[in-house]
Order: sequence, then C-alpha cells, then structure tokens
Amino acid sequence: MTRTIVASATREIIIGFDQPFCVIGERINPTGRKKLAAEMIEGNFDTVIRDALEQVAAGATMLDVNAGVTSVNPNETEPGLLVQTLEIVQGLVDVPLSIDSSVTAAIEAALKVAKGRPLVNSVTGEEEKLEAILPLIKKYDVPVVAISNDETGISMDPDVRFAVAKKIVQRAMDYGIKPEDIIVDPLVMPIGALGDAGRQVFALLHRLRNELKVNTTCGLSNISFGLPHRHGINAGFIPMVIGAGMTSAIMNPCRPQEMEAVRAANVLNGTDANCTNWIMTYRDYKQAEGGVAPTATAPSAGGGGRRGGRAARTGTSTARE
Repeated sequence: MTRTIVASATREIIIGFDQPFCVIGERINPTGRKKLAAEMIEGNFDTVIRDALEQVAAGATMLDVNAGVTSVNPNETEPGLLVQTLEIVQGLVDVPLSIDSSVTAAIEAALKVAKGRPLVNSVTGEEEKLEAILPLIKKYDVPVVAISNDETGISMDPDVRFAVAKKIVQRAMDYGIKPEDIIVDPLVMPIGALGDAGRQVFALLHRLRNELKVNTTCGLSNISFGLPHRHGINAGFIPMVIGAGMTSAIMNPCRPQEMEAVRAANVLNGTDANCTNWIMTYRDYKQAEGGVAPTATAPSAGGGGRRGGRAARTGTSTARE
C-alpha cells in the first residue's frame, strides 16, 4: 500500500489510500489576496499567524506555505520571504508543512530551514523543472507534488495528463526517488467551463491509483471556479474524489460545510475507525435557529498523525476563494 510520510519536528502524518483524507490548508498564500501580499512585503505577519492557527483549529492535517507576493524579481525577493514565513509558521503549529513555490531558489532556501519532512509543491513535467527540482527532492529526502502539465501547457485530454504524470514518476525514479514520494496533481478543471471536468478527474484518479499507485492531491476549489455558491459544489465534490482515490487536497479547512464532507467521507470510507473523529467533533453539535449550522470545534480532519518519531532535518496551483 502506497504511503507518503510527511512530518513536522514533532508530528508525523501518513498520506495513503488506507488513511484519513489529508487536508492541506491553503490560506497562507498571497495569490489573489492583495491585502495579505502587502502585509507580507511590509514584514507584517499578523494575517499569516491568524490563518495558521485558525486552519489547524479547523482541522487541517497540513499547511501550505506560499510567499509569492510579486511577479517582479521573484528570484530575488521570494527566497528570503518564504524562509521567514516558513519559520514563523513552523514555530506556531506542529502540523507538517508544504513548501509552495515556483522559484527553485526559494524551495531550496526553505528546505534548508524546514523541520521534519515537508512536502514540496511542486514540480511539473517541463524538462527545466524536472532537472531543477528532482535533485533537491533526492538531496533533502522529501516528497513532492507532481503537476500534470509540461511545456505544451495543460492538456484537455486526460490521457495526456496521465502520460505527463507517468513521465514525472519515471524521471523521479531515475534520481532514486520512490513513487510513494510523488503526489500527483491531475489538475482539476472548472466544471462551469468544462462540463466533463468531474468525470475526467475521477477517471484519472482511478488510473493514478491502480496503474501508477501514487497518492494524489488537487486545488480543490478549482472545480467550482466561476459558479455561485461554490462551497456547495466543493462539498459535493469531496466525497466523490475521495471515493475515486484522491488522498489529499489543498483546500480551505475553515469552511465547515467542506470539512463536514471530509469527515463524513472518512467515516464512510472506513478511515475513521469506530467513527471516533466524527463523534469527537460533532457529539455536542446542535442545529442553530433558522436552520443555520454552527461551526463545530474540530480536533482534526481525521486522525492519521503520530507524535514524535522523526527528528528535525535542517541540512539535508489552486484557485482562491
């Protein structure tokens, strides 16, 4: 059974088909958030701190950390800012982190100070990216998100996207990187623009699980981009992709409707043993007046983590809502 291990300094998480769905909190990302970008440029991390704490309290299994505040000279500005942001976040919370950048120098700078075993987000099938990122993945012994596009862009043909994923897995093996350390993002398209986007990703997930035997992730809210009442679409999408084989997603854990769908899917998929996490989260749940559901206090998205057991290592794209 494929198992991808990620860890903070004190907590280890397993991503796998027999594990609770891994919720990767997306909020620490200035993309599309002008106020957050301006704050980070000024050295103000109040929103970053609040987002980190709120996402973990809401049940995030991991946190994605992105510091891409500008497209102007990112090779100069992003490495230092990403390191600063990463150090703040890992000093606040004990969940594993995802280092999210398209700048190779920023990824390497962050890997040098990251504690535990973070996830790197990401590598694509472009030759330049493969040659730049895969050696870092091998050097620091960390898992990586493999996005299913290459020099030709994002194909609307799911068979092409599968072929790109297969190419990345094979190239990674050439570097001595095991398939369990590759988490494929099959690229979720907006259902409002592409009517069979859901069926495409379900079919891709079946192939990725059964043929490549890799774990998977996605920018979950991409599916609802451009539609009204997006959280309803997202919440309906979650159990369907989990049933198709997806094992993690970059999403907003502060949306109760979506987290409820994750926890319910864990129960029904048999990864919440004895419904323990569901009961702990919702045993005091009461419907509010007017039929509006109050937010539940969540211990986690659903188990899967273990305390201790992994020492700190210091030397070795999603649409926003």
